[in-house]
Amino acid sequence: MPMGIVMDEKDGQIPSPSSPVEDKLLFLQENMVNFINQYGQPVIEVSLVISKYIRILVKRLEETASISNEELPQELLTPRAVESSDEIPVMDSFPLERILESVDQDRMDILDTIIRTILNETELPFVPALAVLRDWEHIIRSQLTKSTSPGHLFSPLQLPEDF
Repeated sequence: MPMGIVMDEKDGQIPSPSSPVEDKLLFLQENMVNFINQYGQPVIEVSLVISKYIRILVKRLEETASISNEELPQELLTPRAVESSDEIPVMDSFPLERILESVDQDRMDILDTIIRTILNETELPFVPALAVLRDWEHIIRSQLTKSTSPGHLFSPLQLPEDF
């Protein structure tokens, strides 16, 4: 079992592919929240991992929809709107290369492994998984809109109490 994944309280196992989707989503959510809170993972690191999985899932869903000659709902394809403050952050002056050199790649790899393992092992359908990741993206983007310096990017991601 990959490092960082907690066991399901009911039977000590990751939900099986035949488990209800809600159980799989809850397991994914709980493991992500627990890891991020336990390690105080910075918003920039969570953002990079979440955006990677959103890109992967959207691409796979678009390929499948194209083959089936179907159209995906816009709310799956685009980020949710974020309320911004009156203060406009000056993000264009952030030294991107330096910021990326400062992330903890090992911590990001663990979060990546948690997400990938749960998605694969539970065979979680892509649409509900993407919906959950879009919720995460919204929280991340809300926190990023308040960033006015590179230091804010390395602040721990602040998750709502009921998340």
